[in-house]
Amino acid sequence: MDPAALCTPFEQARWLDVRPRSALLPGLDARVLLHAGPPYEGALPAAVRQAAVQAILLEGLADDPATAAAMLEAGEFRLQPAQDHGVATPLAQVVSAGMALAVVGDAQRQCYAPLVEGPPPALRFGSMAPESPARMRELASLGLDRLGPGLRRRPVAIAPVVGRALEAGDECHARTGVANDALLAAMQWLPRSDLAVIAASPGFVLPVLMAAALWCLGGQAHGIAAVGGNGLRFGWRLHGHADWVSVPATPPVGLRLPGHAQTVALGAIGDSAVIDFCGLGGQAIALSPSLRDDWRAVLPPGLEHLRSAVIDPASGLVDPARLRPGGPMPLVNLAILDLDGASGLIGRGVYRVDASLAG
Repeated sequence: MDPAALCTPFEQARWLDVRPRSALLPGLDARVLLHAGPPYEGALPAAVRQAAVQAILLEGLADDPATAAAMLEAGEFRLQPAQDHGVATPLAQVVSAGMALAVVGDAQRQCYAPLVEGPPPALRFGSMAPESPARMRELASLGLDRLGPGLRRRPVAIAPVVGRALEAGDECHARTGVANDALLAAMQWLPRSDLAVIAASPGFVLPVLMAAALWCLGGQAHGIAAVGGNGLRFGWRLHGHADWVSVPATPPVGLRLPGHAQTVALGAIGDSAVIDFCGLGGQAIALSPSLRDDWRAVLPPGLEHLRSAVIDPASGLVDPARLRPGGPMPLVNLAILDLDGASGLIGRGVYRVDASLAG
């Protein structure tokens, strides 16, 4: 597998800017919260509900968590799939009007993803930590006041970031440390204090890659335009279709954090599946010896042939026409969250796309 070939879908993608959602999507009501994966039908998973409460507090629309939860329960906020608005959001994080979004693409078309906090506790894990809104405001200041102006002068090319990571054995989803370092190397115009903040969070690069991947999917004339899980269902939306096709989401399987071997896990969640459907992540595990070793017990047989079975060689993207019931299905590398929202991150592993979506 040639790492350079895996960069092809990203060759024209640039990180262009950081803007608040309200500026990028001015027609979207402030009481709409954007979530990962297909639409919800009924109650929200605990992690997403908690992230929504935190977003309401962040926006200053409630004074305390109990009031925010009551407003959410009363239907004062509407949740919609983020990718239907050109936004890719990680795990359980919902995107509210004031959140700072990375803007990735070219002069003609862009996609977006929210800047994310560092290690847990964090909104993407459904944390109810009281310090999260303040941390998100600090992150917005970094993005809007320093990153955005700098990127407007010096956009960052995505393909070299991806290429450096792949060459070093990072598949750009479960492992992103090298990609984060490559991103930092391209932004040495930032103050040292800001570089240190980004360096301390190896996952900072992830939403930038997510926005780039969603942009790659959107540039096709056919095939998959959006893909991800909402914790209850996993599915995709094809080009030219308004509706998602989805199936019940089973949890990823992999390595659990200490003390969580028996913790009940939430089903696959997150829009970061766009990365894997652009040929990275689960379709690039063959380039990551450490992941192959760590996840050996849960990876399917024939891993070395998976990429050629599910990827269209012309576009470098997962091709739904190649997927058949009983045949190889794409892998998505995902964090594992707990079902009841009490623990947040409990492990990392692989979600194997359900074969019933094929055909």
